[in-house]
Amino acid sequence: MPTIDVDGKKIELTEDGFLANYDDWNEKVACAIADREGLSKKCPMTKEKMEIIKFTRKYYKKFEAFPVSRYICKNVHQPKECTFEEFYDPLTAYKVAGLPKPVDYGELFDSITKLRI
Repeated sequence: MPTIDVDGKKIELTEDGFLANYDDWNEKVACAIADREGLSKKCPMTKEKMEIIKFTRKYYKKFEAFPVSRYICKNVHQPKECTFEEFYDPLTAYKVAGLPKPVDYGELFDSITKLRI
């Protein structure tokens, strides 16, 4: 399992680069993941990036669901494509926010339809 080093502590990631343990997240971990993803070598990250990250985590914790990109941008008072401008795509924002990898429902549906019950 891949890891990142944050303040001398090894933090585990999944094979896809998502944080293995939601509770390991902090701003320094976010910076390390952003660096690994090629987004930012600076820590702390920009105010705009951190607003997106913090809102995304807050939303996920409250609803146990991933917020839609435009909803994020509207709530942090940024342009409607803010997740694409700051993170390339919402999936990368989720990764830097320390959220688990979203389920690929197409993949899930395909595997369910292959079952013979």
